[in-house]
Amino acid sequence: MTIFQTVKMLFEIVFAPKWCGPGDWSSEGCITTLIHGEFVCSCNHLSFFAVLVNSKLSVDPVNVANLGYISYIGSLFSVVFTTVTLVMYTCLRKGHSEQSISIHVQLTGALLFLHLSYLLSEWWVWREADGAEGHVCLAFGLLLHWALLSTFTWLAIEGFHLYMLLVRVFNIYVRKYLLKLSLVGWGIPTATVTACRFLGVYGIHSFYMTGANNGSSTDICWISSATDSPGVVVSYITVSGYLGLVFLFNTAMLGVVVVKLWGQRGEGRMWKDWATVLGLSCVLGVPWGLAFCTYGPLSLPGLYLFSIFNCFQGVFLFLWFLALSRKGRPEHSSVKDSSSQKMMETNFN
Repeated sequence: MTIFQTVKMLFEIVFAPKWCGPGDWSSEGCITTLIHGEFVCSCNHLSFFAVLVNSKLSVDPVNVANLGYISYIGSLFSVVFTTVTLVMYTCLRKGHSEQSISIHVQLTGALLFLHLSYLLSEWWVWREADGAEGHVCLAFGLLLHWALLSTFTWLAIEGFHLYMLLVRVFNIYVRKYLLKLSLVGWGIPTATVTACRFLGVYGIHSFYMTGANNGSSTDICWISSATDSPGVVVSYITVSGYLGLVFLFNTAMLGVVVVKLWGQRGEGRMWKDWATVLGLSCVLGVPWGLAFCTYGPLSLPGLYLFSIFNCFQGVFLFLWFLALSRKGRPEHSSVKDSSSQKMMETNFN
């Protein structure tokens, strides 16, 4: 039995899809109601990560289950590896690279909060079933929104920091630079969720699954999908709109890096340049742009790609850190490699 099969079996025990209907499936956690002459089964479990960035999804129960397993397993791995990465950052940091390390630590911390709050939100809805709507669910929804916005903000700060290092000057001095970045990184999400809390947008978010004979739906503690709530507008502005701005800015910064690497290309460096670009893509959150591929005819492949790349982002950051730690070891390198090496070390050391 593979590691993936073992983890999936454990999640089946905790988050088993208990659809309503005949057979051996348990109805625990599901509510059957009669609406306009049709029975509707609402099961409070097996949501998936992409719901956070696209509130209007249309997915069948089989793919909901598959995406749910990917989301839970990926988020669990990200929680573990971001925790390990934070410890490694703390233990291996060097005095001359304090600013960059602090930025990476806070991005990693935001990712840790995001995946942990997502798992806790899912666990609470599964645990409470029909009684999930309440103050605790509201708190989990607020925490999840705050963590998501914090992640987006720190991704944007990574792009800004890269701009300061590569586009302007390498040794620029800004008074209380880290303090200002921290106020922006944590202050914007805090102010946003505080305003959203007064608007009363947090609670149960439900989406109905296609192809289900009984009109099954699945829930998560998030921005409420109730018709009398301004949650849809808030979601589009604070999530989709904000993500779009961050994605455009960081993609532009990544393009600057690609141009610089291309202008200094040499023999035997292509794979190193690709490694640099792929690593920076993860750091800058470029895969989050796959959220915009979850609309339209290619939405299902987009959902799978989005879930895989972003649920496991904590793992990718950990692997990138290990690669850079190895790069940081003293070794003889040619002059041709110094630019790519400096670019990698500047961004992550």
